[in-house]
Amino acid sequence: MTREVAKAAVRELTRDAARPADSEKITINLGPIDLGQIDLLVSEGFYANRSDLIRTAIRNQLLAHADVVRQTVARRSLVLGIHHYTRAALERARDAGERLQIQVLGLASIADDVSPELALVTIESITVLGALHASSAVKAALAGRIQ
Repeated sequence: MTREVAKAAVRELTRDAARPADSEKITINLGPIDLGQIDLLVSEGFYANRSDLIRTAIRNQLLAHADVVRQTVARRSLVLGIHHYTRAALERARDAGERLQIQVLGLASIADDVSPELALVTIESITVLGALHASSAVKAALAGRIQ
């Protein structure tokens, strides 16, 4: 979750606390692809925050904007879905002198056996709309490269 999204969520929770009793808070669990699509639409300016989209019916809104999502994914060169980066794949990239620019809408995961040093040598930048799974050491090493 980006800092802007986190701040918006806190503002939304604060605003919700001040609302009259005609509204009700609910808790939902979303998969990383749905969450990524929500973040994408928020980042593209279609909604002010996650709660705004949720109140307008998540599934109906995602269906209504399916073409926009596809076009933006194509324009931004995002990988849609779940993408896993193994130590072997990163070692091949290192040996080939390649630097990865990871751009995922959904879930990006970096294997637990990837060292912070290998991640730093091979990963130039990370943009994830959804969820990033990696060890805390790798996340800390790449903190300046995660958008």
